Amino acid sequence: MSRQEQTGLDDEFAPVLPGAGASDYERYLRTDELLSLQKTPEEQTHHDELLFQTVHQSSELWLKLAWNEVETATAHLVEGEIAPALRLLRRAALCLKLITDQLDMLELMSPWEYTSAVRPVLGHGSGFDSPGWNNMRRVAPALGQAFHALRRDAGLSLVDVYRGGRGHEDLYQLVEALTELDERATLWRIRHLKVVERIIGGDVVGTQGTPVELLAELIHKSFYPELWKVRTELTELAKQEEG
Repeated sequence: MSRQEQTGLDDEFAPVLPGAGASDYERYLRTDELLSLQKTPEEQTHHDELLFQTVHQSSELWLKLAWNEVETATAHLVEGEIAPALRLLRRAALCLKLITDQLDMLELMSPWEYTSAVRPVLGHGSGFDSPGWNNMRRVAPALGQAFHALRRDAGLSLVDVYRGGRGHEDLYQLVEALTELDERATLWRIRHLKVVERIIGGDVVGTQGTPVELLAELIHKSFYPELWKVRTELTELAKQEEG
C-alpha cells in the first residue's frame, strides 16, 4: 500500500466526534478524563491506592446505572408498563451483583499495608457517603410503592400474588424482581461487612467514627421487608391447609 493510500485510509477512520482523544472510542467514553481520575504513582502513598480507587470508582458507575434503571422502571410501572420495567430491574440487580463480586479484589490487599498506608490518606471518607448507594436508597421506596399500587388496582394482596401467581404472571414476576433487587442489596452489605472485617477487623471504629459493628446491624435492613414477611405468612398458610 502506498503512503497516499495509507493516508486516505487513516483519514477515513479519523475521529469525527468532538472532544479530546485520538479516536472516537476515546472521545465517546472520555477515557482521557476517566483514566485521570485516579492518583498518579507520584501522588500515591502506596501502590494499592490504585486498586482501592478502581474498585470504588467502578462501583459508583455501576450504582449510577442501577439507580437510574430503578427510577426509569418505576416510571414505567406508574404507567402500567410491567414488561419494560422488568428488563430494567434485571439490569439493576445485575449491577448490584457486579459490585458485590468485585469486592473480592479488596481482599487481595494486605491488612497491615492498608491500615498503615492507605487508610490514613482517606480522611473522613466512608462508604456511608457513597452517592450511588444513597441514590439507590432514595429511589427504592418509590419502586415499591409503584408495585403495590398495581397490586391493589388488581384487587390482590401480597399473599394473593403468590398463591395465584400463574393467574397474574406479570405481577408475580414483578414482585420477584423487587425481591431479587432487595436480596442483592443485602448480599452486598454482607460481603462489604466481611471485607471490612478481614481488612481492618470487626472491633474497630471506621473513618467517620462509626463502629464496624454497625455494619453488622445494617445487614438486617431491607428495602421491602413486607416481601420477606409474606413468605412466613405463606408457610403458615400452607401448614394450616395441611392440617
